[in-house]
Amino acid sequence: MTTESPRWFKSSYSANGGQCIEVAANLVASCGVVPVRDSKAPKGPVLSFPSTSFSAFIADIKAGSFSS
Repeated sequence: MTTESPRWFKSSYSANGGQCIEVAANLVASCGVVPVRDSKAPKGPVLSFPSTSFSAFIADIKAGSFSS
C-alpha cells in the first residue's frame, strides 16, 4: 500500500461548463487504480477504477464507441 496522495487534473479539453471530472493517474503504477471525482465536488466521493478497465474505457472513447 502506498501513502502517495492523488494528484488531480482535468483534461485540457474541459471547458468551464462545470461538467468535468478529474482523474489522478499518478496512482496507476503504485496502486493499479485510477481515482475519478467530480471537479465541482473535490471533497465528495471518489470512484477508483482498475487501471486496465480505465484504459479500456479511454480506448473505447477514442475509437468512437460511445458516439450517438
